[in-house]
Amino acid sequence: MRRAYKFLLRPTVKQTQALTACLAAHRELYNAALQERRDAYRKAKVSVRYGDQAAQLKDIRSARPDIGAWSFSSQQATLRRLDKAFAAFFRRVKAGLTPGYPRFKGVAWFDTVIWPKDRDGCRWDSAPDSGQTRVYLQGIGHVRVHAHRKVEGNVKTISVKREGKRWYVVLSCDDVPAKLLAHTGSAVGIDMGIASFLTTSDEAQIPNPRHGRRNGDRLAEAQRALSRCKRGSNRRRKVRERVAALHAKVRRQRVDHAHKTALWLVRHHDLIAHEDLRIANMTRSARGHIDAPGVNVAAKAGLNRSILDAGWGVFLSILSAKAESAGRTVVAVNPANTSRTCPACRHCTRENRTTQADFVCVACGYTGHADVVAASNILRAGLARQAACAA
Repeated sequence: MRRAYKFLLRPTVKQTQALTACLAAHRELYNAALQERRDAYRKAKVSVRYGDQAAQLKDIRSARPDIGAWSFSSQQATLRRLDKAFAAFFRRVKAGLTPGYPRFKGVAWFDTVIWPKDRDGCRWDSAPDSGQTRVYLQGIGHVRVHAHRKVEGNVKTISVKREGKRWYVVLSCDDVPAKLLAHTGSAVGIDMGIASFLTTSDEAQIPNPRHGRRNGDRLAEAQRALSRCKRGSNRRRKVRERVAALHAKVRRQRVDHAHKTALWLVRHHDLIAHEDLRIANMTRSARGHIDAPGVNVAAKAGLNRSILDAGWGVFLSILSAKAESAGRTVVAVNPANTSRTCPACRHCTRENRTTQADFVCVACGYTGHADVVAASNILRAGLARQAACAA
């Protein structure tokens, strides 16, 4: 299977400057290629392709030593990145969706450089005898890596990513062996929520850490300070970095919680059923428009913030990856009426859920916690779907 490993880089001051220059050169190449495509079509109705632009790289590198200092393959990858953006644009146009024409990248919007092949302008674990894991990058040198776990499989691509003041290396590896866990004979359904992050069908509840809300006061203070800064000033740059660092901290906390929760589920259950959530639809604004303004806009906005703060999408992605590696099964089921259906008599009505937490069936009198009821119904649907797939 294919897996990605993300490690913190520990570059020297000179290497940090070189990494920044590398990003700037690739960003300039991306923007210049976008400009060429746009001008060619606007002025002559000519479509410029990846092959046309890649063929110019040799001449560009000869004329611009600052561009030629970096890996040829990584520059080809940057041009492919633009080509993929145009391919996605044309696909959306054809499908009748909002097109989203590729944009020019500012300094804060271009943070990744890709080397498409190990030992082609880059080399993983380039100094194995030094006692410290390093990655070699052309034009930058051997950069120390905080490799907190062993890399398995064959390293295919190497990416360097800037996040605030931190630099990371991302390895994409093929043929990573699966680490199958022993069978437990257990199946579980999970109900995602706001009051509790998730509730299982066996009545276990994981509290919602609310990382965004816990850091909300510090974020609000930093953002107010940012709004008072003059654009282009050094002070604004520093405050913007502080805001970005706070957001990055919240993101890391959210991902860490998702990893730990997913690992706990995967270790104890062979089958995990969850709701097939459409988070983008769930967090759509209720504002409406001038002719038909929305209702309860403030309440819906608060609910949207809570949903996004919980990080359901990140958690479900991590859960799927961990389950695949461990040989577990994850099943997504339709969430409709899971919290309104009685698990005893199957009677379904909105009156069954008297409050946010209480479930009382109006037909048979069954009582229980509403989230546990929903998780039980999700498990039942997941087992039925798995049986239908196996048949």
